[in-house]
Amino acid sequence: MAFRPSSWSKRTLRQRARSHWADLRKGANRLSKGQIRDLQQEATGLRQELTRFLHASDSRVSASRLELEALPLPGGTDWRWRPEMLSVPISLAGLAGPQSGAKLNDSATLWHDCEHCGLILRQVQNLSTIDLANFGLTLETIGFGGSFMSLAIGLPDAALQGLTSNHIIRLESVILVESEADVYVRLNIGNGPNTETLLRHIGDPKAGELMTSVIEFDLATTEMNEKRLDNIWLDFIVEQPTANKISLREMIFSRHPRANI
Repeated sequence: MAFRPSSWSKRTLRQRARSHWADLRKGANRLSKGQIRDLQQEATGLRQELTRFLHASDSRVSASRLELEALPLPGGTDWRWRPEMLSVPISLAGLAGPQSGAKLNDSATLWHDCEHCGLILRQVQNLSTIDLANFGLTLETIGFGGSFMSLAIGLPDAALQGLTSNHIIRLESVILVESEADVYVRLNIGNGPNTETLLRHIGDPKAGELMTSVIEFDLATTEMNEKRLDNIWLDFIVEQPTANKISLREMIFSRHPRANI
């Protein structure tokens, strides 16, 4: 069942307005010249406001991208990326009571082992002045009876281009929890019939305290076949979530070569 955000009624009004204008377009040949002139004036005003909105939103998204490019990262960094769900609005703002394997978007899938899932997953707007990402993601559990939940985040093909065992993949994240939680991240790299996995404990975030962590995955510890790389993703894993609210406020992936010693 799709989660409906608090602005559901406003979204419905916008959808109805779009449908109404579509109906007017289809029936334009039945309107009088006077009616058409009046509607043209309304449409022009609406188009001006929509254009202003698109310019404003594009500026904000562009600013987020610029901030990402300006972040201080290790020397030699040749790729950096923030997941789409933290950068721009996604079409499905959230999920309530999702089955294991439910998709939030093309690159984010939720997995869990709770038969009756008391879980809400939703995209939220970051409003704090210290947030760099435009959006965050919250995972809220209410009477969750399973042993884990995991958000699988697919990385883009650019992460695999030129990837070698001499690289280190770096993850910087910011999370906030209502109750103490045990959180792990697991990097998975598909290469032919094999999948290399690197598991790291992200830490033990304290209730109500923002926790920033930096995790590095050294690919020299894997046996990946550099010529057969075909998939890469990260699992964000919470063990025994029970009743909690976990906010993922930031997630920045980057890649740099290992320093020669």
